[in-house]
Amino acid sequence: SEAKPPKEESPKGITPVKAKKTPSPADAERRKLRPGSGGEKPPEEPPFTYQLKAVPLKFVKEMKDIVLKEAESVGSSAIFEVLISPSTAITSWMKDGSNIRESPKHKFIADGKDRKLHIIDVQLSDAGEYTCVLRLGNKEKTSTAKLVVEGIP
Repeated sequence: SEAKPPKEESPKGITPVKAKKTPSPADAERRKLRPGSGGEKPPEEPPFTYQLKAVPLKFVKEMKDIVLKEAESVGSSAIFEVLISPSTAITSWMKDGSNIRESPKHKFIADGKDRKLHIIDVQLSDAGEYTCVLRLGNKEKTSTAKLVVEGIP
């Protein structure tokens, strides 16, 4: 009779610990993964389709021309800025009608509805017409401004 209680106790003592420890981290992982991978995407989709219909695509704030004097401007940077609506729209940038790729020279900054084109180390060759193209679904809007680098007479 003395041998029985320890035998019963040890499984009782060990199994609950094992049962608790092994599934819970895995469960937690599974629970974490589910809302992350599956759970977060669906909530985004309805507002997306809703926005396509309801929100007009527009520039809240258009681009402005930037005029720099060559002596001051060479080596400095110029920033074109637009405010767009809705923030789900995609912006791309063009110079003189051809697409600009992001590079050490051109940085694209997107912060919600605030979109910027940062031209680093401005040279005379950077002067030209810059266009921000705004796309949402099958709609498209553009805003254009000039970067003028004035040579010193």
